[in-house]
Amino acid sequence: MMRVGDKYYFDAVKGYTARHRVKPGITGLAQVRGLRGEIATTERARKRVEYDIYYIENWSPLLDIRIMIETVVKLVWDKNAY
Repeated sequence: MMRVGDKYYFDAVKGYTARHRVKPGITGLAQVRGLRGEIATTERARKRVEYDIYYIENWSPLLDIRIMIETVVKLVWDKNAY
């Protein structure tokens, strides 16, 4: 189970389970906005879940294309991307 600080995500972040309504992909909105990897604070965990819920509620082919383009941009120009 994923933890943030000393709590489990589902206890620390309201709406966490909603993010499981879609299959994970190669990249995502939260990842291209800098919320990838280990999340150490409840605030960053909340923000990640907010992006996931935004994606679920606003999905469109255009949003997926935008995420793919942002991913490529991050990979090419962001020195911290991995």
